[in-house]
Amino acid sequence: MNSKNINVYESIIHQFSHNLLALKNILQKAKAHADYMKFDANKFLDLKLAPDMYAFCKQVQMTTDNAKGAAARLSGKENPIFTDDEKTMDDLIVRVQKTLHYLEGFKENDFNDYENKKISFPWNPGQYLDGKTYFYSFAIPNFYFHFTTTYALLRQVGVPVGKNDFLGNIP
Repeated sequence: MNSKNINVYESIIHQFSHNLLALKNILQKAKAHADYMKFDANKFLDLKLAPDMYAFCKQVQMTTDNAKGAAARLSGKENPIFTDDEKTMDDLIVRVQKTLHYLEGFKENDFNDYENKKISFPWNPGQYLDGKTYFYSFAIPNFYFHFTTTYALLRQVGVPVGKNDFLGNIP
């Protein structure tokens, strides 16, 4: 596939923003469900699918980190650091909103020549991925892994969310 046929701006900014809005709505639905069931919604933050997986709170953090990180890395702009100190569902909703606000600042031409960017990670010093490989093999699947896991954790405990909530508002 020719990478010129894919609009990275649409994929990273528009699609991730669309999914982040869906995530925000899912988090709000989880809060409403907890209120209805008369328990503290913040108990969701420690949910896990398996003992060796990140908890719910970290899944949301990773979803937002992947969205803003992909935008920053593929554009060459600075990636804002979020402190990962969220302690409540409201904190997580604010984090999603901060990420959406960050993504609003990008323009299509910010991603010119994204294929030739050298993307490196602190956990793999001296190694890098070219922008195209990073985009297809890391940024997109990693974002959706954490977003889907967040959704699955809430489904697992009975929060009434479904496929339409996951897909978000489709015009």
